[in-house]
Amino acid sequence: MHIGCCAYSYRQYLTSGEMSLEDFIDLAAELGLDGVELTSYYFPTTEASYLHSLKRRCLVNGLDVAGAATRSRFTLASADERAEQVAMVKQWIGHAVELGAPALRVFAGNTPEGYKDDDVFPWVVEALSDCASTAGERGVVLALENHGGVTTTADQVIRLVEAVDSQWLRVNVDTGNFMVDHDAQIARTVPYAVTAHLKAAVRTPDGKEPADIQRVLRALSGAGYKGFVNLEYEEEEDAMTAVPRLVREMKEALAKV
Repeated sequence: MHIGCCAYSYRQYLTSGEMSLEDFIDLAAELGLDGVELTSYYFPTTEASYLHSLKRRCLVNGLDVAGAATRSRFTLASADERAEQVAMVKQWIGHAVELGAPALRVFAGNTPEGYKDDDVFPWVVEALSDCASTAGERGVVLALENHGGVTTTADQVIRLVEAVDSQWLRVNVDTGNFMVDHDAQIARTVPYAVTAHLKAAVRTPDGKEPADIQRVLRALSGAGYKGFVNLEYEEEEDAMTAVPRLVREMKEALAKV
């Protein structure tokens, strides 16, 4: 397995302008990471020249572009709004190509009020199928994250992936988002995974609790996962102190797995 970091971990600094994506890439190199996940929210432009400059900066720093990431919602009740989401994801597939990112993380979305998960399931399958077709043409794998709504559980994620039935739709296993039976749900999802997130805390029915990093990495490894594990830091401590500490803990834990 390889250790990376999501740009989202430094969202406070990236949103305020105190940090640029270039700064994030340089910092990731200083931390001795293997790669970075570049989140769409923090791009000042998506002009090809800028995307190429980020790709070059990663190369010079000895980093892989582990993936790109965007926010999508295919559960919107309006067909026109879902079509807009599909178009946006297709744009980001193109941006991922220019970045040299092999995968693009996407969300399915939460079920809107007045609807059930089974109502929106075919909408999500249709949208993901459309996006996966374009992804295959461009050589980018869509990585569907378990992110609540119709992707709350491993079974829900797998149901969607198998319904789309495309090698260009796989999974981003967010090890902090499963609510119960974390190890078992990770193990169920790993065979479909091309990338993974590690959180400082995991969700439970009673709220968050600190993640056992070694246990999480062991669950991934035990299920045969070999790809990137990207730290996605979301807690209250300043990322400038928390992320370096967590990266050290991840490296130490990985050496024992």
